[in-house]
Amino acid sequence: MRDYLYTEKMAVGYGGQVLIEDICLHLRRGEIMTLIGPNGSGKSTILRSIIRQIAPIRGTVYLDGRPMESMAAMDIARRLSVLMTDRVHPELMTCRDVAATGRYPYTGKLGLLTPADREKVDEALEMVHGEELADRDFARISDGQRQRVLLARALCQEPEVIVLDEPTSFLDIRYKLELLSILKDMVRRRDLAVLMSLHELDLAQKVSDRVACVHNHAIDRCGTPEEIFTAGYILELYDAARGSYNPDFGCLELEPPAGAPQVFVIGGGGSGIPVYRRLQRQGVPFAVGVLHENDLDYPVAKALAAAVISEDAFAPIGEEAFHAAAERMMSCSGVLCPLSAFGPMNEKNRLLRELAEREGKLL
Repeated sequence: MRDYLYTEKMAVGYGGQVLIEDICLHLRRGEIMTLIGPNGSGKSTILRSIIRQIAPIRGTVYLDGRPMESMAAMDIARRLSVLMTDRVHPELMTCRDVAATGRYPYTGKLGLLTPADREKVDEALEMVHGEELADRDFARISDGQRQRVLLARALCQEPEVIVLDEPTSFLDIRYKLELLSILKDMVRRRDLAVLMSLHELDLAQKVSDRVACVHNHAIDRCGTPEEIFTAGYILELYDAARGSYNPDFGCLELEPPAGAPQVFVIGGGGSGIPVYRRLQRQGVPFAVGVLHENDLDYPVAKALAAAVISEDAFAPIGEEAFHAAAERMMSCSGVLCPLSAFGPMNEKNRLLRELAEREGKLL
């Protein structure tokens, strides 16, 4: 499948001063590409240069195989639609009126909507689950509802490409998930190409087909989410000197509390995760054991605990790990055991719990 939107040796910036150069992005229909990177790295500048809100300093943007600079504005509008972070404040317009402005590339100079145009508007509102908003005042709805209406406006253009700059910035969790789910559905159903920027790494990891990383005045890396979202690279991309990034859960973790472990946690199977987070919030250094290295608890424990006693995946807890955990546990002032089920693989953890209870350490 050929690239539908791509840039060739593009340089962008302001006042003739290059901010980022040699930008080569390739976007195909049926996929979502997301730009990520630190604040001020130039993500929005790249997007605004691609849609020609600001002129590229050098290079070319191609749309459907043609240089955009040689295309008429109306021709571009029938292939590419835009949803940027700028707040829209139309006066005395219903949501249907706002969505209908997306039909203007097809209405001619007078801007008159035909019955077919109105049908397209209603269809777009239905796609974004905005039918109940159609007759409401656009100025009197929530940010999440506005984003849905503006997405309907973009869909009214019947584009092949949609460009969005931080579309989830002002939205709560419900509307973030709703908007990105609608976008993903439109990409599949209409074979659209989507180019956007996001701050939320967890969402970028889950929704994107390809990810481009903007850092140090360049596209630092481009690849699939599996290639980009690794613990070491994400911290490097954002120059993060503290904390850690968990690629399995797609989330950031704070630093572990400093000091020798005061509490020992016998966890596993996800039971320990809320305990680890609570102890970290309270600033209590803790140790964990015995965890299998494929256990759900393991990556969070490794990020937050002062020490983790572990066992190989799919192996019963052995004597060496048991004695190491018992020794560490006895050096702590208290023991927490959120784990309630014990089987052949973690039988030694039941023995650890019994030892803690006999010694009066079980909290």
